[in-house]
Parts: sequence; structure tokens; C-alpha cells
Amino acid sequence: MIEIKYMKPDEVEHLRELDVSEDGDIVYKWINDEVVAVPEGWARRRWSDEECSRRIRVMRDELTSAEIAVIGAFDGDSLVGLATFRAYLSPGMSELAGLWVSRSHRRQGVATRLAQEVEGLAREAGSAALYVSATPSRSAVGFYRSRGFRPTLDVNRELYEREPDDIHMVLDLL
Repeated sequence: MIEIKYMKPDEVEHLRELDVSEDGDIVYKWINDEVVAVPEGWARRRWSDEECSRRIRVMRDELTSAEIAVIGAFDGDSLVGLATFRAYLSPGMSELAGLWVSRSHRRQGVATRLAQEVEGLAREAGSAALYVSATPSRSAVGFYRSRGFRPTLDVNRELYEREPDDIHMVLDLL
């Protein structure tokens, strides 16, 4: 049984357990102000030890802020999913800053439960909308669209500069 829980700084070390590897043959791109599926092979490998260490440091730092939450999905003692939430991205806007599910636990409702938790936090924060900078994969964009997110041209500049190839999306909460 999957348990969803808010993680503390000393628990983010579990991030090393996630297998974020994925591949596909379709990516989404902005073309003429539309999100278009483009045939293109791609692959994301499991995070290296160095990448895990970097992400753990960042998450520990972020957890000192009252505006950040790290939510884990655990199967027993193993982390199988993770979401990060930022309460304030801009006026009236929260951010789903990250969502990952281990390869072995995909398509089992883990991402949905994590997203629901984040959407609830955004509503509690009084946000009118939730923003996500989505990996341009079929699985990510399809998942967010199924939750009601819509692509937006009104991008957050900071996030766009960091992730220009992502599909920037918004979920209206009101």
C-alpha cells in the first residue's frame, strides 16, 4: 500500500531510491503558439549519484522555507514517488515544482495522488492557479492535460529561462 507523507530534511536522502529513467518516441514542442507532438526519440537515464546529491542539497535547503513542501509516496520503506510544491510563484499562483514516479510504480495512481495533494496545498494557500513546467514527453504532458492543466503562453520568465524546452502549463483552481 502506498503511503503519502510530507518529508523532513533528513528524509530526502530517499530520493536516491527513485528510478526516473524513461524513454519515448514523441516530444511536445511549441510551434506557432500551439503545443504539437513531434516524432523524436529521447531518453532520460536514472539520476547519477552526483545529480541525486545536488537535488538532495537543494531540497534540504528548500525545506527550510515555509513556502516549499516535499511530498513522498512510499511503498513500505521505499520512496517510489516525489512531488515538490512551492506555495508562491507569483501573485495568485503556486507551483508544482517537480513530480517523479519510479519506473516500477508508474500507471498505478501514484502521480495522481501526489498531484492531488499538491493541488490541495495550492488551494489552501489561496492560489487561483497552479503552474507546472512539464517535461515535453508524451507521458508528462498527457498526465497534466488529463488533470486539467492547459498549456500557457503566459510563462513564468525564471522557469522558462531555466527550462525553455518544457511545456509550461497552468491549472485553474477556482
